Formats: sequence, structure tokens, C-alpha cells
Amino acid sequence: MIYRDLNASVDARVEDLLSRMTLEEKAGQMFHTILLLGEDGELFEGGESPFGFGAASTEDLVSGKLMTHFNILHAAPPAAMARWYNKLQELAARNRLGIPVTISSDPRHSFTDNPATALLSGPFSQWPEFLGMAATRDTELVRAFADIVRQEYLAVGIRVALHPMADLATEPRWGRAVGTFGESAELARDMVEAYVRGLQGDELGSHSVAAMTKHFPGGGPQKDGEDPHFPYGREQVYPGGRFDYHLIPFEGAFAAGTSQIMPYYGMPIGTEYEEVAFGFNRGVITSLLRERFGFDGIVCTDWGLLNDTELGGATMAARAWGVEDLSPRERALKALDAGVDQFGGESCPELIVELVKDGAVSEQRVDASVRRLLREKFRLGLFDAAPLDPDAAVATVGRADFRETGMEAQRRSLTLLKNDGVLPLKAGTRIYTEGIALDGFAAADSPADADVAVLHLSAPFEQRNGDFIESFFHAGDLAFPQDEIDRITAIAAQTPTVIVIHLDRPAVLPEIDAAASAVLAEYGASAAAIADVLSGERNPSGRLPFDLPSSMAAVEASRPDVPHDTDAPLYGFGHGLSY
Repeated sequence: MIYRDLNASVDARVEDLLSRMTLEEKAGQMFHTILLLGEDGELFEGGESPFGFGAASTEDLVSGKLMTHFNILHAAPPAAMARWYNKLQELAARNRLGIPVTISSDPRHSFTDNPATALLSGPFSQWPEFLGMAATRDTELVRAFADIVRQEYLAVGIRVALHPMADLATEPRWGRAVGTFGESAELARDMVEAYVRGLQGDELGSHSVAAMTKHFPGGGPQKDGEDPHFPYGREQVYPGGRFDYHLIPFEGAFAAGTSQIMPYYGMPIGTEYEEVAFGFNRGVITSLLRERFGFDGIVCTDWGLLNDTELGGATMAARAWGVEDLSPRERALKALDAGVDQFGGESCPELIVELVKDGAVSEQRVDASVRRLLREKFRLGLFDAAPLDPDAAVATVGRADFRETGMEAQRRSLTLLKNDGVLPLKAGTRIYTEGIALDGFAAADSPADADVAVLHLSAPFEQRNGDFIESFFHAGDLAFPQDEIDRITAIAAQTPTVIVIHLDRPAVLPEIDAAASAVLAEYGASAAAIADVLSGERNPSGRLPFDLPSSMAAVEASRPDVPHDTDAPLYGFGHGLSY
């Protein structure tokens, strides 16, 4: 067959394969859903998942629905992942045309544990969150990070990264700031370009992991800082008229040749564009992305735009904002008309078959999307790839030098905001700690017995009690409750106090800052990395990737689409001290 002929061009192989496909086989390519791993490298046989939802069997999805694009959530030991991947490809090879499977993943190299956005690193090397990488200001380090992600992903068969996020953290309350490169469009543009180049190389090939850059045209300007995973956060607003500012980071992705783009759930309010979610928005996908930016890669929707989902015994509504009154079939039609190629988190190719057979969508329109999807598979070398080597997966994933490079990035990301001379801690210092275990120091049982107190805090958030997914999002008020301020202030009154604060988004902490002798920000760092900076073994060099507001009143008065817009911030973007 020509599509297996290594001497034929990619375009020739794509056209030959496309000409052989039935409508049902084409429709299967246009869906990209979650696939679970079975025990010890076996294929998942169907049933309840560890994440609280029922999941179809691998056989049903691959052999029944003829799907070949899947997103994996949890990780197994590297050898088991490699064995699972080989069995999955063997199953796909038994289908009529033998189209190989493409596996994707959310970020899995940092500290976040949110099944909707990012996963704990597990066996993979561990790095700061993307905010922390931005704090280093080092694009070469970011490219090296992405290259290590690439190597570890390839070892276990992950060929599409559902990252980076090119969104901007211009709304301090937004719960997804942790996955961004901060609030500066220019910094984010440079970081995104470096990251995509690290994943894909100078051009997409068998050595690459394809980047699905998200969330076009820029999440972040969320009304009241709420997230459009949920109905109350569906609106993106631009009171400062800065819609185009949020496009700047995507210029870096396009310059690096990102293979895919994911639109966000949000719906734009008060702009020239239709007030429907970006995944249904023809003005955004066709006019802006395809025509203005000339993007001809894959457009895959964010997960769950068509159908409601059962999660943890509750129903999570489809994120069909602005088109809630449409049926799943009508939503699919509108998304196709907007220019979407693939539906994320969905497994209903029968909708496409029905739309074509009813004459609502032409098969030529389907071919346009399937052509892009097949082209990526060929460029990634999936049709010609050998099975994975489980021993090589073990040797690659979490390799010692990868882990040490990640640890050094953690150290470099740490940002010293304040120091009244208490840092670095001298040898023999007796320390009282809360929230962190620090080796190498003499321990004190109480602040009164200590030379220094070290308190590890996290940026505040409002605990939401909605569905399973909602509980993982840190959103709402950024200020510490008064009783916590009083408690910390009382400790600081007894002994010099160092605050180490985890910033997954900005925090409001003027009273705590005033009481503290030193404040060190971290964006995902181990206790060992933090200890190296506290002791002076490493000199802090990180710089804030966003402003730290001085009050919630300043946050509430700021414009969500405008960077650096809170009045009189406690510490501004770029602030950072060294010893």
C-alpha cells in the first residue's frame, strides 16, 4: 500500500489512505477521549475508573468506534506503560486499515494534582510549575525542560502534549494561573516558543512530541476570575480593550510551528465576536486563527463541549456556553462550521456519520479535518514505528540527570521577596517549622525555643463544594483569613520568621509580609530545593511572573484583560532579591 511506502511523500501517503477510508473510519479520527490503563500494562477492560467516572473498554473505543486518538490521565511504572502502549498498537493494527493510535497527556512533570488540568509527576522528573519556569526568565532552560519532557514522553509512547498554555494570568483570581508563564505577554511569547521548540524540534518528525498549544485566543480575562470549566465562569471580558494583547503569546507558538491549537471553553463578551464558546466560534477559529494567523494545523476542542458527563455520581454539564440550547448533534455541526477538526473528551463519531448522511455536512468537510489528523500521524512516524522497549522506558523516565536538572530549575525559580538579614540561615541555627520538613538544621519544638521560625504557606483560595472536578480548582478570595494572620503575626512576635509561600496564583499578604523577616516564593519546589536556598547553598535568582496585589479591593477594581492592573501592588512583576 502506498501509505506504507517510506519513499512516498507524506502528502501522497495521506491522500492514499484517505481514499481508502470509510465514513465511519474517518469519523473515528475526529474524536479524542480519555483512555485508561489496565493493571500492570494490560488494556483497560471497561468499568469504573479511579477518577469517579465509568469508562468504555479499550476494545470498544478502538475496534468498535474506530478511534485512534486518546488522552491518558494516570501513570504506571514506565515498563508497564510501554507494554500497555505496545498492546494498544497491536489492537489498532488489527483494524481494517491498521491506523496507529496517538496518545496525549496533560502536563505531568510538576507538583499539581488536578485531573482536569495537570498531574503529579510520579515516575517522571519533577520541575517547577510553568509559573516557576517563567520566574527563571531563562528560555534556554525552558527549551531544555521541554526536551526532557519529550524524551520521557517518547519512552512511554506519549506523542501529543496537551500543553503549553499560552494564556496570561492577568486576572489574579483565575485558578489556572499556575499553568501559565505569568501575566506578561512578551515573556509568555518567548517562553511558549522555547517550549514548543523543545517538544517538536525545528520541525515535526519521528523525534517529536506534537504540541497542542492552548487556549486560543487566550484564557485568563475571566469575569470575577472564575473558570469556564463551570457555568458561573463562562464569560471572558475585556473592559480594558486588550483582546489582542492575549494573542501575543500565540505568536511564539506559531513561530515554533505548533502542530495543534486548543480553543478555550470561555465565551467572549462585548467584542466583535459571537458570544459563544471559542470552540463554536467561527470568527475566532476560521477568521482569526486560520486566516489572520495562517494556521493550518489541527484544531482540537477542549474536553467535553458536546455531551454532559457523569463524574463522581454528579452530572457535569457540557461546556457548550452560548449554545446550551442546542443538541449534541447541533453543537457538533456548529463546531465543524467554526473550523474545528477534532472533539476533545468525546467518543461519539456516530454524530459525524449522521451529519454527513443527512446532508448537513459534506464528506469533503470531514476529509479536510481527517487529512490534518493523518498528516500529523505520518509526520510523527507512527505508521513506521517499532514497538517500545520497556527496558529503555525504565532507563529514560526519571533518569538521574533529568531529575537533577529539574531540581536545579526548582532552585532557580525560588523568588526572594523580602529579607531583613535573617537569610541565609547560618549553620547551627535552631528552627521551628510548620508545613515543611527541612534537613540540615537543628529542630526546635516551639517558636519560643527557636532562633528562626520557617512557615510554609499556600496562596489562599475558597474551597468549592460542587462536583468532583470543581474541588480541584483554587479560585476566589486571595486574602488570608484574619485568624491565620493573627496566628502568624503572634509567631513572628516571638522569633524572626521566614515565610515560604507556594504561589499557584497571586496571594494578598501585606500583613504577613510586614510581620515576617523574610519571604520566599515558590511555584512547585521540593523541601530539599527550598533548604538549599534558605541555607545559602544556592543564591535565590527567581523573579515574580506577576504582581502580588496589596489588597482584595485592588484585585476587584482591576480589569481582567489588562496586565499589571492592580493599584499599588505589594511586589511588582519582576521583583526578586538575591543574597
